[in-house]
Amino acid sequence: MSAPRGSISVVGAPVLVVVDVQGGSGAAAPDEGGIPTMGGRGERAPRVRRLIDLARAAAVPVVFIQEVHKRSLVDIGRELDGAEGPHCIEGDDGTELASWLDPQPDEFVIRKRRYSAFFGTELEIVLKAYGADTLLLVGGLTDVCIHYTAVDAHQHDYRVRVITDCVGGSSERAHTAALEAIAYLQRDALVTSDDVAAWLESAPLRPER
Repeated sequence: MSAPRGSISVVGAPVLVVVDVQGGSGAAAPDEGGIPTMGGRGERAPRVRRLIDLARAAAVPVVFIQEVHKRSLVDIGRELDGAEGPHCIEGDDGTELASWLDPQPDEFVIRKRRYSAFFGTELEIVLKAYGADTLLLVGGLTDVCIHYTAVDAHQHDYRVRVITDCVGGSSERAHTAALEAIAYLQRDALVTSDDVAAWLESAPLRPER
């Protein structure tokens, strides 16, 4: 499911949230836990990188999310009850953020133990510090961590913009269904990287906090 082309609606202060773009020094997503993916990671990576660069240039905060679990799996909870096996194990190269992301010293990298970036993390504190109103979401998986983060953002009264060509699901079908579910919650939620890039390039520079 793609978003309609055109201008995007960004209300108030935006924050770009990069969800679980992991894989360390590897060129592709780690094959762990038998987690299926729909492919296209190589095509999405430069789009994500472009938006990170444009956000920084426009003084839009960038927040990185990283799923991590202890090797003992003491902290993995019910995540093994479904299709996924053990994944995102602390210390494994594939669990590290993708090397091309390069978070800056003043940017937050938030570790999470559950699918939603809000659950049991300091994300809400960080977003309040930035005075955030609209969250721009990229990363994966569309039907898991993006979906659950978008739902929690909605329930925390944020506006959500999922950049449809910068997210990937466990399958094309699951990806499309998740985007449809997110659009049901917020009618303006689905946007494209080109539209967001155009907005960032024309957005007034925001004062640093």
